[in-house]
Amino acid sequence: MAEIAIRTDKLSRDFGPVKALDNLSLEVPAGIIFGFLGPNASGKTTTINLLLGLLEPTSGQAEVLGLDVRTRADEVRSRSGALLEHTGLYEQLSAEDNLEFYGRVWQMPAAGRQARIRELLTHLDLWERRGERVEKWSRGMKQKLALARALLHRPPLVFLDEPTAGLDVVAAAGLREDLTRLVTSEGVTVFLTTHNMVEAEKLCRRVAVIRKGKLLAVGHPDELRAHSGAPRVEVIGTGFNEDLLRQLQARPEVAAVELQDRHLSIHLRQDVDVAPLVSLMVAAGVQVEEVRKGKASLEEVFLTLIEEER
Repeated sequence: MAEIAIRTDKLSRDFGPVKALDNLSLEVPAGIIFGFLGPNASGKTTTINLLLGLLEPTSGQAEVLGLDVRTRADEVRSRSGALLEHTGLYEQLSAEDNLEFYGRVWQMPAAGRQARIRELLTHLDLWERRGERVEKWSRGMKQKLALARALLHRPPLVFLDEPTAGLDVVAAAGLREDLTRLVTSEGVTVFLTTHNMVEAEKLCRRVAVIRKGKLLAVGHPDELRAHSGAPRVEVIGTGFNEDLLRQLQARPEVAAVELQDRHLSIHLRQDVDVAPLVSLMVAAGVQVEEVRKGKASLEEVFLTLIEEER
């Protein structure tokens, strides 16, 4: 049986009349990247603050690394790393001095502290720039350094709250690669909040979807796609016309048809043989270049869940 890093039971938090978190019951297996997905103001950050013992629950319970967050919050925080809204970096200090400071805060022995700093900065391709003041760095480099800060004392669990928010595409992709590599090498559990579905699909072995404080779904991304996402066919070609689109839409196995330039997307009601659909297009004069069949993306599943809850 897999070890559980985080367990919540009907965890709730109210702010006056607003229920920020509503009876959240959840288990996060140890040793994975767990994605906690939701739109803005859905309760993601509130959940992290509750799990770290920074907020008191209105009702319900939570255990982090086997520790009750109500009574043993200090222990939870000492055994966790966190990269939240702010990086926690001192911009007038160098990268190395930032980590040296935090290593002392964590009371790491000098030799082990220096070796760990070099290890992390090397993994993140920052070692050669360790002497530069952080204020001169790009946001992407600062986020990398903040990740190193969160991992410095070798915590078994790390909370990351929208770590790639505000980064450009290249910087975000680089940080994701660094995170995957570090998690694999260090065996930590990562609780990752994001509203970036592509990021979640690439990084997470399990995800939960939340909206207005309520848990809507939880599982492996493939499980959510299989459960919520109807099959579809993507056809690239030329010669599509309105009469063909009407014929396709009239077929009982077809839920919807969308055409954009040379790209036709056919959403199916169930998993069926698509050969008759392709034959129909060829008979209508379509020059078919490519046909792809697959499930809906995690983003489409997410949007469906959110829409159903409204």
